[in-house]
Amino acid sequence: MIKIMADSTCDLSEELIKKYDIGIAPLTITIEGKTYEDRVDIQPDDFFKIMEELDEYPTTSMPAPTKYIDIIEEGIEKEYDEFLCICMSSGTSGSYQSAEIAKKKYMSENPDTNIKIHVVDSTSMSHGSGWLIIKTCQLKEKGATFDELVAFNETYKRNVKHFLSVDDLDHLIKSGRLSNASAIIGKLLKIKPIMTMKDGKGAITAKERGRKKVLKRFVDEFNIRNNKDLTNFIILGYTSDKIYAENLENAIRKNTDFKGDIYIMQMGVAVGTHVGLGGLSMYFMEKNKIKDNILVNEVKEMRDARDALLKKIKSYTNR
Repeated sequence: MIKIMADSTCDLSEELIKKYDIGIAPLTITIEGKTYEDRVDIQPDDFFKIMEELDEYPTTSMPAPTKYIDIIEEGIEKEYDEFLCICMSSGTSGSYQSAEIAKKKYMSENPDTNIKIHVVDSTSMSHGSGWLIIKTCQLKEKGATFDELVAFNETYKRNVKHFLSVDDLDHLIKSGRLSNASAIIGKLLKIKPIMTMKDGKGAITAKERGRKKVLKRFVDEFNIRNNKDLTNFIILGYTSDKIYAENLENAIRKNTDFKGDIYIMQMGVAVGTHVGLGGLSMYFMEKNKIKDNILVNEVKEMRDARDALLKKIKSYTNR
């Protein structure tokens, strides 16, 4: 049996975590000298109410390797024998490295085990890894094998498209989750920046004045970029303003031909610490991209492999 694991920055709802029996390793947040576990000891709404009143900037820490090992050992007791762990981008968090340490430790202490463990660096933030996790769970339910799920994640993880708008860049700048060049540009522009992921870190990709234009930009980008073969759901994230996300859902329903599920989920404390109040995000699967610096014959091989995998994935989706 296959067990899906993640760190708490996937920001999935408790309902989905229970539905798919996802093992979650929580990050820790230190707030004015006191340490909490993300979504265990402190909930997002409680944190966002006090966030702007804090005298000290909160800090976050990756889950200890023992948190992942605990999930593996508990899973084995329930007869799971294959573990797929999908972590936040290694460019923004140490969660991936911690999970790799846990894997190596477990395998070294159990050299004769038949257990399989694979750790994915999702190259994503927040609901970006959450998108991969939900899709993986859906494919698992349709009968995809462990190796097929690994192949799907490693092949398509960079196609999960992120868009994030914030009211204030200060939190992302202080936490180092935004590239230096983007931080300088954003502060100079004094507008609402829209960010995406580039090389595993946040980078400004557009700028808008006012929330209505932010919503329009999100919708326009979705219409241009959406991979209709793989995007059967969209995730919209928010920190402190759920109505903002609901307005985006309405705009998508009105101005696109998308008919699938739209999940609205709140970002957790670990992610919200860096995003700040008024954050809004959108995640879906983007069309294929091929980098120009890859040899032509390698491009063809990659395309053939991706096409074969996509055909397999679509066969599960249509069941």
